[in-house]
Amino acid sequence: MDGPFATPQKTFIEVAELWVPTDGVLALHSGSYGPHKEFEELSGCETFAKGAGLPGKAWDEARPVVLKAFEGSYFRRTEAAHRAGLTSAVALPVFNGKDLKAVLVVFCADDDARIGAIEVWKTASDLLGLDDGYYGAAEHFEWVSRHSQFPRGQGLPGGVLASATPLLMRNLGSSYGFVRSESAGQAGLTMGLGMPVPTPTDEDYVVTLLSARGTPIAQRFEIWDARKAKVGTESAAVLIDGICAKEGALWDAENPRKVSAWMGHIGKVIGSGLPVLASGKAVTVAGYDQLVALPIYQGGNLSHVVAWYC
Repeated sequence: MDGPFATPQKTFIEVAELWVPTDGVLALHSGSYGPHKEFEELSGCETFAKGAGLPGKAWDEARPVVLKAFEGSYFRRTEAAHRAGLTSAVALPVFNGKDLKAVLVVFCADDDARIGAIEVWKTASDLLGLDDGYYGAAEHFEWVSRHSQFPRGQGLPGGVLASATPLLMRNLGSSYGFVRSESAGQAGLTMGLGMPVPTPTDEDYVVTLLSARGTPIAQRFEIWDARKAKVGTESAAVLIDGICAKEGALWDAENPRKVSAWMGHIGKVIGSGLPVLASGKAVTVAGYDQLVALPIYQGGNLSHVVAWYC
């Protein structure tokens, strides 16, 4: 398949799960585990207090957390994860002000075939530096990233920081706007999604998902703007950017770009204010295995919804 994706043999992310505050702890709300049934059953029996395990750490420290090895760490499902072939994980908290809405945790497997990146950037002295990241087999690109810094407005992380909005960037290997284009091209990285991660702290965080042809993070990405869209008096969102490997353009005269609250998966995010993680029949009818849709809050209001489909 031409374009920024190819038909994948493996995906970069193996498992995704959504944890929500319930009675003072984080409980599993939904998950997409694929063939990893044992890990799914164990996870369904877990809850995490603030500071406990990976979801609890992201909650307690109010920041995205990258865990590249489970042994000897605070991770509580190490043996089951290893039996499933999972070797690393990233936890992304979703805050509205001081209110934690949910924690998304994604798991990756480490082998020579998986190329991609999940990066967490943090401000220091008015520059964004890499707080941590997982890169699979893209070792040289990881080295370049760890030695890179971005002022506000420069590169994908700096662009997200300056605009305070999620951004999509195409053709990473040849893009003038992507500062690490040469090493991205060498690694086979083709497109990137950057999104702000608001927290209750004074720190600025940006998360970037960088996808490769052979092991893409997703086959479809969408950015919805909920700041000004309304359907009558109801909240709504407008699709402002998107990339799709399967369907080409995401909107046309017969495919409206606006959804209101509770219309489909994106509308469910708008209506509930919570992330949506869907798998099985809920997304297979559209030709995908998994959907992740995350709300982004600014100033106490929903500003954007970012979605990706695997």
